Amino acid sequence: MASEIQIKVAKALLKIGAVGFSPHKPITFKSGLISPVYVDNRRLIFWPEQWHIIIQGFQQLVFEAGIQLEVIAGIETAGIPHSAALAFEMQMPSVFVRKQAKEHGTKSRIEGGGVEDKRVLLIEDLVTTGGSSLSGVEALRADEAIVTDCLAIVSYGFPQAATAFAAAGVTLHTLTNFSVICEQALEAGYFSADEMIIIQDWFSDAPNWAAKYGFAK
Repeated sequence: MASEIQIKVAKALLKIGAVGFSPHKPITFKSGLISPVYVDNRRLIFWPEQWHIIIQGFQQLVFEAGIQLEVIAGIETAGIPHSAALAFEMQMPSVFVRKQAKEHGTKSRIEGGGVEDKRVLLIEDLVTTGGSSLSGVEALRADEAIVTDCLAIVSYGFPQAATAFAAAGVTLHTLTNFSVICEQALEAGYFSADEMIIIQDWFSDAPNWAAKYGFAK
């Protein structure tokens, strides 16, 4: 059964168009994966009411999970607004993690302050395979930070992401999931019950979904 915060976040994302569905005209990800679902959490910063729900949700997750932290970090670029806002609300230090080290100055991937021997909580907006998040964990650990937890607004729930996080010794916490989002979207009339089946098929077997429905190139 979905929790109150999972439903609240799902409704917030749907209301601002951060999650959309296109079962008959799917989009192609940068990776080449064809999908009937798209996510653009970058829209949140334009919608203060819905964004506040996300930040409140992160705070709730931190307290409920009993996460110990001294610094909050965000992944460049989409994770930074949420990590900075959360750190501001919690009155905690904040840093951000570059995707690549800059070629001048300290050449560090960590910006904002030192993280050595500090418990750092990583914030991400969306987890697909987990690659960018875990690259951030690697960068933080390279600067001798202690990183055991990552918070994200939502994850696609792909098995390879779960495997990657487990292998890295990092617990992934998400505010909501696509099962809840799809249920709320169906209830609100974003798509039909038949289209729901098509979308659910993608989540159960994303790599082979396009071929099954005739969208493979």
